[in-house]
Amino acid sequence: MRKNKQTHLMAGILIVFFAGVFLILTGRFMYIQATGEINDVSLEEWADQKRTTSHTLDSERGGIFDNNGMTLAYDRPTFRIYAVVDESYSNDLEEPVHVDDHQQAAQELAPILEMEESDILSRLQNGAENEQFQVEFGSAGNGLSQQERDDIVDLDLSGINFEKEAVRYYPNGVFASHIIGFARDSETETDDGEIIREISGEAGIENEMDDILSGQDGYISYQRDRFNNKLVDPNEVIQQPEDGNNVYLTIDQKIQTLLEDTLSQVEEDYNPESMTAVVMDPNTGEVIAMSNRPSYNPNDPSDVKNWYNDVISNPFEPGSTVKMFTWAAAIEEGVYNGDEEFSSGSYRANEQLDPIHDHNNGDGWGSISYDEGFIRSSNVATAKLLWEKMGAETYLEYIEAFDLDKETGIDLPGEVAGDVLYNWPLEKITTSFGQGSTMTPIQQMKAATAIANDGEMLQPYVIQSIVDSSTGDVIEEKSPHVVGDPISADTSEEVRRLLDAAVNSENATGAKYSLDDYTVGGKTGTAQIPGSDGTYQTGRENLAFSFLGMAPIDDPEMMMYVSVKQPELASTDVGSDPVAFIFNNVMENSLHYLNIEPDKGVDSSVEQVEIPGLVGKDSSNAEQTLIDLGLRVATIGSGEIVAANVEEGDEILPNDRVILVTDEPTMPDVTGWSLRDVMELANLLQLEVEAFGHGYVDTQSMEEDTPIDEGDYLGVELILPGENNTEEEITDHEESEQSDAPEDESLDTE
Repeated sequence: MRKNKQTHLMAGILIVFFAGVFLILTGRFMYIQATGEINDVSLEEWADQKRTTSHTLDSERGGIFDNNGMTLAYDRPTFRIYAVVDESYSNDLEEPVHVDDHQQAAQELAPILEMEESDILSRLQNGAENEQFQVEFGSAGNGLSQQERDDIVDLDLSGINFEKEAVRYYPNGVFASHIIGFARDSETETDDGEIIREISGEAGIENEMDDILSGQDGYISYQRDRFNNKLVDPNEVIQQPEDGNNVYLTIDQKIQTLLEDTLSQVEEDYNPESMTAVVMDPNTGEVIAMSNRPSYNPNDPSDVKNWYNDVISNPFEPGSTVKMFTWAAAIEEGVYNGDEEFSSGSYRANEQLDPIHDHNNGDGWGSISYDEGFIRSSNVATAKLLWEKMGAETYLEYIEAFDLDKETGIDLPGEVAGDVLYNWPLEKITTSFGQGSTMTPIQQMKAATAIANDGEMLQPYVIQSIVDSSTGDVIEEKSPHVVGDPISADTSEEVRRLLDAAVNSENATGAKYSLDDYTVGGKTGTAQIPGSDGTYQTGRENLAFSFLGMAPIDDPEMMMYVSVKQPELASTDVGSDPVAFIFNNVMENSLHYLNIEPDKGVDSSVEQVEIPGLVGKDSSNAEQTLIDLGLRVATIGSGEIVAANVEEGDEILPNDRVILVTDEPTMPDVTGWSLRDVMELANLLQLEVEAFGHGYVDTQSMEEDTPIDEGDYLGVELILPGENNTEEEITDHEESEQSDAPEDESLDTE
């Protein structure tokens, strides 16, 4: 009886307990059903979140263009290949969307991806065995070109898919690389595992204008099933990306190409330690071309010997190019008499100072005028002008007025100003002829605009405008900016007269820089190079040879600075030879290209040809007409002409290449073409071009006479002039015979 009572009690307790649990659970379920929440978490929102996926919509980085709209940098579409190996992904579909034949896929993909067949097969099989949804193919599967993607698509392999990715591409390769710079891809992973790719500028304009070029990424979100397919009602949300703005430079692609090719040839012939060159319009301050050697290919900046833009960031002792500013200061101060004579050879300012010697071992040329002292680049004349005529403190005021003691403010990153050493009497004297103190080429070019431009000194710049990439509206546009007037118009005219004489008169140190069709004025420089022990290096090659010139000298339209450091010279060479080769080729051809009227007797062989009407004409007749005018013609296909790289009324040089595009274009033989011509062809036909090397085309990926469609891929391999006999070489005017004029000074102060 006692046992029965205890059993009933325990049963009652259990009934109450389980009834309570049941009521609690039932109440909880009813609460969840009524509210749709668990622990303040909405089940509906949680389900939406689990079903919703989102992807970044990449914005396109703004392009970089030259002053004529030629593309210098843009986001090039590339593709990443991946293979779906999950068989369940295709269960409910009529056709398989996974890789159903691993062996066949590996065999056909191997030659295109340049991978071992066994490697691809192993990736596919391991992915399937490990129940992975998809597999990728490492670096070989990334960065595929449009042509490679199309080749794979043509294989019609199931389960092979692509992700489109943009990489920064520089179609001209080693071209103004220190101006354009480069942008680098980076990847970051978000908290939810999404990989976000960013392109950021690392050097040059890419870095300077990174905020302008960078766009704002968008996104897309939608609800999907477990196979990542959109639901019928996906609740799709799209935030469109905002592309970056375009940047247009003052650089002229044709002149820059000529400069690059000429520097490459000098690099091949003389193997110098380094070279710098910059071309400017002295009337505006616009930089038309700028380059350095060593250089690099921004498409592959992994092996860069010189990151710095030496034109703006490598101050060095300039040598006698500075003398034009010393003479300008003396003339402006009213203490200069060009006919006054002095005793050349050596000069000691006072008994405590070491003597200053002229560059011909201190022998001098006897008693000569100060004008002749400039022509012969006399250190003694320079020292006497500073010490006896102007005074050192007055000259310092002109150094500051010419901004030779500060950065120019050019719109490029990494500018470094030189160091004006002006503490001791000897430092003040040597600064007047370019020794001891340091300056950059761009500092000298900025100062020289005052001489070329009637006393007004202009701000140098390389960015022409910023343009909205979506609308084409100009957001910002630069214009010439006068930043000082260190000398008068009369003084600038007098200095130009002296610069003219320093090139074109008897005994001139700059005789090698005379052009056929234009009167050049300029000043040579030969700077000694300090060694690791602080003393100057010796030897005829251990110097930096330079020239700063402008033409036509009466009213300069173009100004150029060139320096070549430590070239390897043959016994018959002098240091000015490589500098003159660069200056003469670039200046002569560029002035003609810009339609600057020659101010000297013009050879009929360089008279320009006016282009007749071409569009709509029969290609064979038009081609013959142009050939009769002395032009080279490349006719793309046959039939009616629909486009050309020149317009009616244009004037171009004989032997220039005219490209005629017909309504049935086929690939021409471009071997021997310059990269400039290849890019013009690509722009006309909307081709995707990839260039390897520099110089002139040696091989091409598209065979001759292949039909051309918009977006086709063309790869070209370029080699330097002289490595084979190309159809087109850099225009090389015959250099004048060796002059009796002495080579520029050694700047010996001992």
